[in-house]
Amino acid sequence: MSKLIFVNLPVTDLKRSKAFYTAVGAVNNPAFSDDTAACMVFSDTISAMLLTHDKWRQFTSKRIVDAHADAQVLLCLSADSREEVSSLVDKASGAGGRADPTPVQDFGFMYGRSFEDPDGHIWEVMWMDPNAVPPHG
Repeated sequence: MSKLIFVNLPVTDLKRSKAFYTAVGAVNNPAFSDDTAACMVFSDTISAMLLTHDKWRQFTSKRIVDAHADAQVLLCLSADSREEVSSLVDKASGAGGRADPTPVQDFGFMYGRSFEDPDGHIWEVMWMDPNAVPPHG
């Protein structure tokens, strides 16, 4: 079985966050969603768990940082093309996110941009030419 990742994110407005993540292509899994949390599925192996602050506090007593001011992680999704990278960032920007809070990276064989969700969480989106990937050795 493939490893799965569930990225847990504290959000201030669950309805707004669900709409944002739907706009960037994630699909809500109602089996793991209620009025305190939403499971937003990006792929068979990647999901974002959007948690209200009260729900988040059930898992940890650590302070919830203001992701607009501080960062703990940079999340990264792969894309199948340069065009898909820009398309996803444009969708995020159009849905209330902020485009390119980190520098655009263009190395020819690799291209990356980023967006910030309404709560300040940064997602990078990157494409790499599969022919440029060195073999494992």
